[in-house]
Amino acid sequence: MTDQRTPAQSADAPSENAPDRRAPEFRPYHHPAAGWGAAKSVSRFLLREREFVDGPRAVQRMNHEGEGFDCPGCAWPDDLKGLRLDICENGIKHVSWEMTHHRVGPEFFAAHTVTELSSWSDEQLERQGRLTHPMSYDPDTDTYVPISWKDAFALVGRTLRELDSPHRATYYTSGRLGNEATFLYQLMARELGTNNLPDCSNMCHEASGRALQAALGTGKGTADLKDWEVADALFILGVNAASNAPRMLTSLAEAHKRGAKIVHINPLVEAAATRTIIPHDFVDMALFRSTPTSSLNIQPRIGGDMALLRGMAKAVLAEAETDPKALDREFVERYTTGFDAYRALVEATPWEEIERQSGVARADIAKAARVYCEADRSIFSWCLGITQHEHGVDTVREIVNLLLLRGNLGREGAGPSPVRGHSNVQGNRTCGIDHRPPQEFLDRLAKACAIEPPREHGLDTVRSIEAMHRGEVTVFVGMGGNFALAAPDTAYTSEALRRCELTVQVSTKLNRSHLVHGRRALILPCLGRTEKDLQKAGKQATSVEDSMSMVHLSLGMKRPASPHLLSEPAIIAGMARAALPDSDTPWEWYVEDYDRIRDTMARALEGFEDFNRRVRLPLGFRIKQPARELVFRTASGRAEFSAAGLPDVVPADGVLKLGTMRSHDQWNTTIYSDDDRYRGIKNLRTLIFMNAQDMRDRGLTLFDEVDITSTARDGSTRSVHRYKAVPYDIPRGCAAGYMPELNVLCAIGDYSTQSDQPLMKNVDVTVRPSGTGDGDRAAG
Repeated sequence: MTDQRTPAQSADAPSENAPDRRAPEFRPYHHPAAGWGAAKSVSRFLLREREFVDGPRAVQRMNHEGEGFDCPGCAWPDDLKGLRLDICENGIKHVSWEMTHHRVGPEFFAAHTVTELSSWSDEQLERQGRLTHPMSYDPDTDTYVPISWKDAFALVGRTLRELDSPHRATYYTSGRLGNEATFLYQLMARELGTNNLPDCSNMCHEASGRALQAALGTGKGTADLKDWEVADALFILGVNAASNAPRMLTSLAEAHKRGAKIVHINPLVEAAATRTIIPHDFVDMALFRSTPTSSLNIQPRIGGDMALLRGMAKAVLAEAETDPKALDREFVERYTTGFDAYRALVEATPWEEIERQSGVARADIAKAARVYCEADRSIFSWCLGITQHEHGVDTVREIVNLLLLRGNLGREGAGPSPVRGHSNVQGNRTCGIDHRPPQEFLDRLAKACAIEPPREHGLDTVRSIEAMHRGEVTVFVGMGGNFALAAPDTAYTSEALRRCELTVQVSTKLNRSHLVHGRRALILPCLGRTEKDLQKAGKQATSVEDSMSMVHLSLGMKRPASPHLLSEPAIIAGMARAALPDSDTPWEWYVEDYDRIRDTMARALEGFEDFNRRVRLPLGFRIKQPARELVFRTASGRAEFSAAGLPDVVPADGVLKLGTMRSHDQWNTTIYSDDDRYRGIKNLRTLIFMNAQDMRDRGLTLFDEVDITSTARDGSTRSVHRYKAVPYDIPRGCAAGYMPELNVLCAIGDYSTQSDQPLMKNVDVTVRPSGTGDGDRAAG
């Protein structure tokens, strides 16, 4: 058994930086999402961060067209009407966290060894503030010491040039990297000779892209915000919108007010699936008047969504036997292929198996199907609760199957609409971060940039970790994010990073990945989204793409946290020139004026033609979606039904299916506090939410300490100890807990064979009271 503890559990931290040890509390939340609860939370956060001047100023500029900057949080689209105060609680927290007055400079690193910092909690690491200088790890003192930008770039360049193969380096990207920097980053990697371009999407929405590409010939959703405004029915699957895409609450509230039906499908009934008060609706705020955000809530077992969708399809086909309007036969015959095989599969799937695998009664599935059949225009929207499973691709394709049955594609108010998590994660993929790049993309890149890019596939996130662990990849470059905590199998990932010759982290704030490093390590501090980017040609703007394919400019407003910071394009160009001293690519010229980067992107990227003019239009522009126009770039030239069998997702006796998730007071691996307001939790992160009967079966009551052990496909086990059990409204046989703490339980080899995504939402675990069972011992 592998015994693991999470960084946040460390008992060795100095008292002033120790995790908060206040007694945990649990009080179910019955208030509307957002509203005054969000306002109070933001006020407390701004007070704590001492941001009552710059914080409100930022609110006036965030997500505003023209002179505003794009929220560095989620990728939900900006309001199409140019709405002022198009903001949310988590967005304000995210921006204020970036704009903090605290600083982490050379003096800080001189006072604290890496060994000491490794004992601090993750919240306390990031709370130290903004990084101010490039730093290099000194193994003799176990500290980071200042290094000039010139010497830092020289170290990166020399190390990359000395590799015996370009494939011995891997280039990771988080979702906040702007489009221009993204384009330069992938260009550098490919000019160096590799497609090793893993990204956070490999862990999140890879299944969505592969499924949509196979079914419709596009890796993106086809619905946009205008469609959300006129849809008759919205189906929201596997997403906690109140925390992960809070501005969706506005769309849900408006949908309810106009009479649309809203069906939430999720093992947990989250706050967004109840009611809300939109903070910028001043009348509702003043009157404490909430708006429902749901017409129906259905709670499948973890992994049971595909069976539920199959049941809805079965109900639709049965309805079509007596109601010709239930099935859009003209659409199916004209635009699709594979329908007969799919219909035969659905009809052959017994209701008993659908109910068993979904964990939902036939009558409840029929309710959802009735909503779907009665709606003229329907949108299906989903997030990681759908994708982070072995059968994630099949489930997304089942969503498409259901849409095709009623012709909910290529018309207003209908279509698939995946909820991308991080600010520009979709733009990263569009602009070239792809370890499996299409040949057409490489052909255009070669012509536009006068390089010969490599054609073989590169390494994704999981395979990069495995290759580092084996010693086959010796250089890791991370553009943003907190890779050591975001990835699965924390101990394995950390060991892999430590086996590298060089690790480079381009970051804004101190985090765990700076302490889990290679033999040599660099911290390269960059400008944040909120900060002014001044280059030779003047103030620069960068572009981002939201989750519905809208591309717009983002312009920072604040003086940089340090005069020693460089922009992300400048850092990439510096590394590229040092690694490719004879390159004909005009790296320095690009950085002088980002319009020059965009002109090259216009030639290299489909859909970015006339980029500089179009991105300056009010609200930017939408990248053309052929499938929206019923043009399908599939092998058949049609939308393709799939016919996958139902997976067996019923856990064995005594086993629970664990899904990891974020708390409300958290954004990705950034943890603002140990609270989770919408789930009623205070002062606690090391917990597991369980069905009350599952707790009684194990003799557990609220806050009893438990040991959680996962069993991987290869039979190996991983454990965390003395977590606290919390009863929650979740189906029997299911459990939930927070990432990144519980990432330790997801084995590196437990990834989907369909998408290569880690199975973060489908971990087999056993739970027993602490101090019982074989090999149990207290954490630490």
